[in-house]
Amino acid sequence: MTEKKKNNTLDSTSNYKKLSIQISLNGLSFCVVDTLDNSIIVSDQKTFDEELNPIELEKELVTMFTEHKITEQEFSEVIGIHRNTLFCFVPKPLFIEDEAKNYLKYNTKVLATDLLAQDEITNYDIINVYVPLVNINNYIYDLFGEFTYKHSSSILITSLLNANTNNDITCYIYASEKQMDITVLDKKKLLLFNSFEYTTTEDFLYYLLFTCEQLKLNNETLLLRLFGEIEEDSDIYKGSYKHFKNVSIYAPDSSTFQLGDYTKKNIDLTILNAL
Repeated sequence: MTEKKKNNTLDSTSNYKKLSIQISLNGLSFCVVDTLDNSIIVSDQKTFDEELNPIELEKELVTMFTEHKITEQEFSEVIGIHRNTLFCFVPKPLFIEDEAKNYLKYNTKVLATDLLAQDEITNYDIINVYVPLVNINNYIYDLFGEFTYKHSSSILITSLLNANTNNDITCYIYASEKQMDITVLDKKKLLLFNSFEYTTTEDFLYYLLFTCEQLKLNNETLLLRLFGEIEEDSDIYKGSYKHFKNVSIYAPDSSTFQLGDYTKKNIDLTILNAL
């Protein structure tokens, strides 16, 4: 997408700043990066105790942007990232744009009024059909003009496929904001991607073991890589270690950006990978 005319005459301080925003009914996060030295200028994230509705979420985003004076700034690029379970992957050779709603209806309830969007996962012949939050898109548009938006799974899949160098089948699980994204790769081939909402360690392990059972994966040889809001001393890690022989914390490459005072614990790397 292109920018509105009002952003075509950005001042010298905005020409190098990019804004990335991740939107979920369970939480929000954003970061502003300086593309001259690839450093993070400011970043913040918030997780909600209960899932919000889209109107409540917009109010939280307004508050977060106001606190950090984001609404007073201009950016060379703005990217919105929608994180939810309302998506469906379709092989590109089989994709027909007019049938987008029919692909998605088998995964989730689609309303007649729902606006659908789609991402192409470049180089892997995958189309991701999903439901974005329209009110959030409208709010960001009102602030900054036209902008790019994607689904978080599109960014995650692209990053993992490009980075994966393991010869054995690998299961990556990204856990954040009460949602777990499971990616199973065989070298550069995607075997499965799915998202589940969970609240307890038992939920997490159930979805993980069920996925492995359906794919007939060997718990003794499978490489299990956990990241996001998971640490080695967490119940999720300890529970996973009881069922799988090869478990470790995965550290996504963040070498593109200098984290400065931020760490991988307090910044959402998905918003960095989108830039």
